[in-house]
Amino acid sequence: MYIAITGTQHYYGSTFLKPGQLVHLIKDPDNPHDQEAIKAEVIPIGKIGYVANSAHTVPKGCRSAGRIYDTFDHNICGFVRFVVKDTAIVELVPSIEEVYIIKTMEDVSFSPCR
Repeated sequence: MYIAITGTQHYYGSTFLKPGQLVHLIKDPDNPHDQEAIKAEVIPIGKIGYVANSAHTVPKGCRSAGRIYDTFDHNICGFVRFVVKDTAIVELVPSIEEVYIIKTMEDVSFSPCR
């Protein structure tokens, strides 16, 4: 399952985002603009954008924040797969065990998804 992170230009841009990078997606129920907002964070940087949730920002083949909001409790992780302009396409990983297995197989430093 794929999602798109948008709004990166309002934070740190997208030039630092690389394929394979771990992203933490955290529900933001107090967001005044979107009841189904999901913020995207990269440790140790912090918030880098939000999961796209509009017909104008969700690319074909990706799910909107509204479509995935009820599929997890508080947070979920994913890996950047592509970066196109200011949008990162992220593949969701449903469990911490899968994050650990994938990271171990890629032989990259491991950052636990909380």
